[in-house]
Amino acid sequence: MRKYLVPVTSLVLICFISTAQQVSKPTARLKVYIDCHTGCDRNFIRTEINIVDFMLDRQAADVHVLINDQNTGGGGDQYQLIFFGQNQFKNMVDTIRFINNADNTDFEERELLIKYLKLGLVPYLTRLNAVNNISISMKAKEEDGKTDSSVSTPIKDPWNYWVFRTGLFGYVRGDEVYRSSSLNVSISASRITEELKLGVEINAGKNKDSYELEDSVGNKEKIVTKNNNYNFGHYLVKSINDHWSVGYQTGMFRSTFSNNKNRLLFETGIEYNIFPYKLVNTKFFTFSYTFDVRRNIYFDTTLYNKTKETLWGHGLNSKFKFNQKWGSISIGAKYHGFLHNWKYFNLGIDGEFDIRITGGLSFNIYTSAELTRDQLYLPKEGASQQEVLTRQRQLASGYNFFTHFGINYRFGSKLNNFVNPRFD
Repeated sequence: MRKYLVPVTSLVLICFISTAQQVSKPTARLKVYIDCHTGCDRNFIRTEINIVDFMLDRQAADVHVLINDQNTGGGGDQYQLIFFGQNQFKNMVDTIRFINNADNTDFEERELLIKYLKLGLVPYLTRLNAVNNISISMKAKEEDGKTDSSVSTPIKDPWNYWVFRTGLFGYVRGDEVYRSSSLNVSISASRITEELKLGVEINAGKNKDSYELEDSVGNKEKIVTKNNNYNFGHYLVKSINDHWSVGYQTGMFRSTFSNNKNRLLFETGIEYNIFPYKLVNTKFFTFSYTFDVRRNIYFDTTLYNKTKETLWGHGLNSKFKFNQKWGSISIGAKYHGFLHNWKYFNLGIDGEFDIRITGGLSFNIYTSAELTRDQLYLPKEGASQQEVLTRQRQLASGYNFFTHFGINYRFGSKLNNFVNPRFD
């Protein structure tokens, strides 16, 4: 009897260990890659959603979440969250949109983002049977014992979609030999709907810089430079259909820096978007043609012996932007020329690329360049050395450019679930 006891006991022990291992085996965790093209609080996301693994490598994730936003007419943002399923969820793709109101605080904004991010992840967690830590409520909010009627009843806007903004801002800085101050004020009103875009804005500013220079024998000289500017603008854009728009803008400008005592502008044009405008969060490709007339009055006589003149011009503009899982591309080109003499023109291009090449390798670059052949407003009298050094006057330049680039490579652990804000 004893010779059978050891095998039977061993078999029971093996079965117990096997059962214990099966019971203790953790449920598969969803692997998520957050691809945020706006101001996401990633630490907050990780702390509020801790039943998934956040990956640093998009190719290792089960779900790639692409987050971007666009400004709304009320001054808020329309967020778009695209959930791309990968691996076992390869054919699952979903898109969620929500509005973040302009008067929401950063706290309220991130709470909204977390809410819709959680909603978008639910179908994937359900497929993994990882629903033990999920609770869903589908009851309308109640106040004073009454159900919130806004769920089913449209709200009438008492402002008729008009948004007003005003601001006053400035700065003062300096040291023993240098002082600088700036004061600016702005007022604007806008009304934006899907059919019409209308706005008025006023901006004004004053800048003052003072320098104290000392020569080799100890004589001190104080140099003070002042610049002021203001502009008034009004624009209107009308939607024709899903691809076409037409509009105009008017303006009045003044700038001591650019020798413009008074400039009046009227510009009108038409724009075509290859893609429907409703896809603006993901892709758009626009072309526009504009025609303008401006009346310029100058502080000083220009290089072409003008104190005032009327100029007629036209322009071409194009903008392309594409947001996808592998990154984003944005390319723009613009041209403006004067009709009385085609050699006076401005031609510019810019491009921004943020590409994830593979795994943890990514490349980004922003570049812009401009040919300037239209500085008709420059004063005839050349700038003094003092004006050049203090940037008191705009200088003649046939071109300008700017480039920023970087390449990044990450390797090691693909998991990124921990939050440690110490000494941040």
